[in-house]
Amino acid sequence: MAQGGRVVVGVSGSLRSLAALHRAVDEARRRDAELMAVLAWTVPGGEPAYRRNPCPSLLTVCEEAAAERLEQAFRDAFGGPPAGVRLRLVTARGEPAAALTELAHRPEDLLVISTGRRGLLPRLFHGGVSRHCLARARCPVLAVPPSELMHDLGRTTGVLDALRLGHPA
Repeated sequence: MAQGGRVVVGVSGSLRSLAALHRAVDEARRRDAELMAVLAWTVPGGEPAYRRNPCPSLLTVCEEAAAERLEQAFRDAFGGPPAGVRLRLVTARGEPAAALTELAHRPEDLLVISTGRRGLLPRLFHGGVSRHCLARARCPVLAVPPSELMHDLGRTTGVLDALRLGHPA
């Protein structure tokens, strides 16, 4: 990838995504690139249910909650926006895999994603985001594996992520 361009990173607030966020910031600095941090969100109940019973105020609440989660991820990872990086925060309505591959559409982009084994339920509900991105991205993809510390945490990671994201363990 040439100097400049964009580094696009998927962010959820999970420990794995925070590791990818750190790597994406390093890549953006190294390449003198804009960092586009993306948090994808869907309406509760899914799009088919929303189309049957649209509620614009619900969309506003969901969008605001997604923006807050994205900002919180930067506070958790860096204490706020990282210095020395041109930053663009994007909340995208839709599934994470589709949103990331759609936004990272330029050949000179770099898409940074987290990888690693997740529990059965998250994989069922979120599918294989990393698999989808690796198979369908139109730009280079940097897949960030979990850190050694995450391997040591083992099953505790899912509990920590659930607590961080406000879900019961």
